Amino acid sequence: MLIARLIADPATLESALDTASAALDAKGWPVAEAAMLDFCGDVLEISLAEGDPAVVRQILSDAFAPSDLLVSAGPIEVPHLFVSDMDSTMIGQECIDELADFAGLKARIAAITERAMQGELDFESALKERVGLLKDLPESAIAQCLAERITPMPGARILVETLNARGCHTVLVTGGFHSFADPVAEVLGFSRVVGNVLGVANGRLTGDLAAAIVDSSVKKKTLKGEMERLGPNARSLAMGDGANDIPMIEAADYGISYYAKPKARAASDGWIERGDLTSVLKLFDIPRSEWAKG
Repeated sequence: MLIARLIADPATLESALDTASAALDAKGWPVAEAAMLDFCGDVLEISLAEGDPAVVRQILSDAFAPSDLLVSAGPIEVPHLFVSDMDSTMIGQECIDELADFAGLKARIAAITERAMQGELDFESALKERVGLLKDLPESAIAQCLAERITPMPGARILVETLNARGCHTVLVTGGFHSFADPVAEVLGFSRVVGNVLGVANGRLTGDLAAAIVDSSVKKKTLKGEMERLGPNARSLAMGDGANDIPMIEAADYGISYYAKPKARAASDGWIERGDLTSVLKLFDIPRSEWAKG
């Protein structure tokens, strides 16, 4: 049994469902049931007795775009673990790019960041190259960057605090830096932070990292470790937007990409491409009355 939940333009919902149903029928996967959810009335739930999840996602994407979507091979349950990327997922910026602006290097470093997120560059070497370019930048630029440049994504705190209230363990895991991630996690309500550490000496960045690198394998390992602690009946949700997030997205019960790069989107069980982060709460049918206040 496949369950798909999606949020799309209500004005074209009926015609889009007809289009999707015809395409699914042509594959031999007729829609068993389609109805709006009780608690979240703008979410359409579609049930199929069988089907290839990747093909079903593509058919629904083509019919309903832009949409917020989740496809699951089984019941969709509120997760017990939420592991999320930070840059361009929980916040609207890439921290290293914004920090680079204080060194007059934003365009150069942002180009490397973009290629790494697309999966065109090895993450570790790309990170070391970018950090190296920041050598001798005053440490005070970090606090200034945080105050002036870094803003949460719409709905981020509501999402995290609502999941916290439901007993979900929330972890912010980033290839970015604790200098940014720790304050962001405190504002948004994350229970744990995993990230990289910038080297600092005599009030300036050294151009090196001061601890082991947090890369895609560490992100996946963090999710796996938390799931082992929670037990076999726990369900996990992972979110991200770039190639570095793919292993943890694939390892989670529910992997959702947020306005993501193509490779990350293709690896996901669903995506947010229409609304903000509160769409995740809708896809898990959490009543608005139970959401944390904005």
